[in-house]
Amino acid sequence: MRIAFVGPFALQPKRTMAVRALPLARALVQRGHEVCLVLPPWDWPADSGRACDDGGVQIQNVRLPAPVPLLAHAELTRRLVHATLNQQPDLIHCFKPKAYAGLAAWTLWQLRRVGLGRAALFVDSDDWEGAGGWNSLMQYTALQRRLFAWQEKWGLTHHDGLTVASRALESIAWSLGVPKDKILYLPNGGRPAPQAGPDELAAARQRLGIGSAPVALLYTRFFEFSLDRVVELMQGVWQQVPEVHWLVVGQGLFGEERELEQRVAALAPAGHFHYAGWVQEDKLPAVLALANVAIYPFDDNLVNRCKCPVKLTDLMGAGVPVVADRVGQIAEYIVPGESGLLSPPGDTGNLVSQTVDLLRNPDRASRIGQEGKRRIGEEFGWERLAQQVEAFYLRNARIKAGGAS
Repeated sequence: MRIAFVGPFALQPKRTMAVRALPLARALVQRGHEVCLVLPPWDWPADSGRACDDGGVQIQNVRLPAPVPLLAHAELTRRLVHATLNQQPDLIHCFKPKAYAGLAAWTLWQLRRVGLGRAALFVDSDDWEGAGGWNSLMQYTALQRRLFAWQEKWGLTHHDGLTVASRALESIAWSLGVPKDKILYLPNGGRPAPQAGPDELAAARQRLGIGSAPVALLYTRFFEFSLDRVVELMQGVWQQVPEVHWLVVGQGLFGEERELEQRVAALAPAGHFHYAGWVQEDKLPAVLALANVAIYPFDDNLVNRCKCPVKLTDLMGAGVPVVADRVGQIAEYIVPGESGLLSPPGDTGNLVSQTVDLLRNPDRASRIGQEGKRRIGEEFGWERLAQQVEAFYLRNARIKAGGAS
């Protein structure tokens, strides 16, 4: 099959296309398909017009138009649709029914209705965008919130097949009347991280000023929880394991990391709190490997129930034992006591107790970390998931294996 993946933004700085669409595309290429990612790099203008090959996947960034208010949005959508159709795909898969990908999906659907397209159209949803979701979290205008909510509902109900990253999104799609056989539950895949060498680990410890102390890790974008809980959690662990060093990796949407640093400064033993910021992907394995345990606080709300946390798969793929709230997709990845530890939602005291237990029992922590790494690689590997996607395509697009409809 010739397949076009259409994205709402560039491969960076947002991660959806890089960590969900691209690895799936690579796995489909390995299965004999031709796949092209078509992207509107409005959020990374340096990629404007850039084309490249990544593991056999063709990546085409459309050229950005002149920034004329309103007209630029229409022109960028036109260029995105044009570049997609130029691939002469048998099948088009639009990732996120929102913004430019949502506009492209709507346009492609209407073109097909009047006989100007033949490709099957699939939609992928990996977040809840509407009320109670990202519309409530982000500082959108009222017009943007209305548009994104309409796009999401339209995209979830107009397609030949829908892939969803979480069980909660699957349930929402059912509630909108989407037949079960038109939906594929497709959680984010992962892979075991490359093993960091002793020199890399030593360099990372020296750079962060950690020394040989035990490390508890928080790897996050900060919107998943209240800062009050994290401060309480860190303080609780320090009270029982005062020698532990807390390492925070990641960057917030609204500067939450600065607030955390300020609040922890009065509580932390001298030199026992380290903020690494946003770590580049090639440096990440060595930083994650420093951790004896990682916490994954995840408040029980609609955003978290619907999302499929990539950072959790990163941690498990790196062999880091994880203590997490039992919310949404986390319980799909972690088998309690085997590939991680789960805590009742919102029970910070329980998170503290389980974190302390793993810090005090390194052999158990190591066993859990290794089982998590195995589970991500074997049960959630993209190669395995791609087989399911391929079968879903063939069943719903009426395309013969290896060819067009």
